[in-house]
Amino acid sequence: MKKIFGCSLLLICQLVLAQTPNAVLNKPIDNAMMKSFAPTGTLRVGINLGNPVLAGSIDRSEPQPKGVTIDIAKEIGKQSGIPVELISFKSAGAIVEALKANQLDLIFVAIDPVRGADISYTPAYIQIEGAYMVKASSPIKNNEEVDVAGNEIVVGKASAYDLYLTREIKKATLLRSSNSQSVVDDFMSGKGNVAAGVKQQLEADSKRYSNVRMLPGRFMVINQAIGVPKSRAEYEKITVYLSGLIEQLKTSGFIANSMKKHGIEGAKVAE
Repeated sequence: MKKIFGCSLLLICQLVLAQTPNAVLNKPIDNAMMKSFAPTGTLRVGINLGNPVLAGSIDRSEPQPKGVTIDIAKEIGKQSGIPVELISFKSAGAIVEALKANQLDLIFVAIDPVRGADISYTPAYIQIEGAYMVKASSPIKNNEEVDVAGNEIVVGKASAYDLYLTREIKKATLLRSSNSQSVVDDFMSGKGNVAAGVKQQLEADSKRYSNVRMLPGRFMVINQAIGVPKSRAEYEKITVYLSGLIEQLKTSGFIANSMKKHGIEGAKVAE
């Protein structure tokens, strides 16, 4: 039954996306769907500050987060006519838990089959890379040498990289930091001998230390998408609606322009 239901939802999405994006967006808004989408009357959007590709950190000089996901969230609010409340979190894991607890209506998160049990995804809007960092003196030269008995990989707890590596790593050991931002600091304080995370985050952190180096290439490609809770009665329609919107934002150049505005490098608009 689950397989049949999943195939049906996929077919609906494909039929909608086969139309022109503007045709999808110009359809009359389904009031029942919108009530399910934002039951409080405000669209509560989870923002992950643990991923620099998605959003910038808050500090005293920048009291509000900035980034691609903030731009998309505001555009969704504009298109749907619903006020938006941005709620910031330090990790993707915390955002997922808040969504499951019905504290959020929409999140920006990596597509993952484990999370998919509770989350319905739109097509990806951005693709980013997961990479490894080691100490300059490490004998490890490439990604293939990481999954070896005795190696210890530091990764942000419940991040997309944690979920992926939990499935894929067979011989090395995973050591979890509280969030993605603390991975390199934990690594440099003596935890593990490999650090794993968003390539851009690791590259930024490497500038704070002189005795580290990135391993060439990537160990995974991460597809970032919009997620909504499957617990909502109208979540299939919500997913279709947002899928049409995200396709329009990709094809119109909105997302590419947002990435350029925020100086995002090493990522690309998803196909």
